[in-house]
Amino acid sequence: MQAVRQCSACGIRATGGLLASQRDVSSRRGAACSRLMSHPAGVLFSARKMPNSKLQEGQASSHTSAASSNLSHLCSAPSAQQAEHLTHDALIRRATSLVTDGTGTLLSQSTFALVDALDAYTKALHTRIALQRRFLTSLGKLSPAEEDSLQQAIYGQKTEVSGHLDECKRFETTWIKAVNLCQMAAEAAYAAGSEQASATLTASVSLARSRADRARNAAAAADKKLAETKVDEIQRMAEYAASLEDADELEIHEAYLRED
Repeated sequence: MQAVRQCSACGIRATGGLLASQRDVSSRRGAACSRLMSHPAGVLFSARKMPNSKLQEGQASSHTSAASSNLSHLCSAPSAQQAEHLTHDALIRRATSLVTDGTGTLLSQSTFALVDALDAYTKALHTRIALQRRFLTSLGKLSPAEEDSLQQAIYGQKTEVSGHLDECKRFETTWIKAVNLCQMAAEAAYAAGSEQASATLTASVSLARSRADRARNAAAAADKKLAETKVDEIQRMAEYAASLEDADELEIHEAYLRED
């Protein structure tokens, strides 16, 4: 009986030791797993051999490029879908933006052309005024050759003024049409919902009108001076002719007296 009890005790101890060893192994495995999970990927890869790490780097780069291509495809897909599903309002707003840009460029170029033509016309007028005033102040003081040369210069300047005036009229016709087109484009843009484009074009029209008005005012002032010079020329020529007649009469009277 005692021997049986001893065997039973030995069996219990053996069973307990086996269970304890199994628990120890399980705990060790759990600790190892937790350590593996806590290690960063770089540490795990560095613990391997170099050939394996290079192979994995190549695989990783290929996977990265494939992922980038897939990502770019996914990013481009919505924009294409959005382009296919544009509304009529959006398309009209885009069209009005193009129209406002085009008419604004036309207005800018025609304004520059008109202003340059008006400036050239104004300068030509001032040159003609200077020549005519020089002629008037030198009446009776120039030789026939000098007087003829000055008259030719005045005639040539008249021709130049006339050419610049025709150019002003031609560019002004284009400029007026550009202003009308800009006004219609601004109204269309506002109706389509492009308030910013409409406001920008309206401001451009106002600026173009201001520049053209300044150039016109300068040309008008030169025209006024030319008209005043013409009036002065008529008076001076009349006075000069009267003085010549008086001189002739005086000479005739003196000759008559000498005959007496």
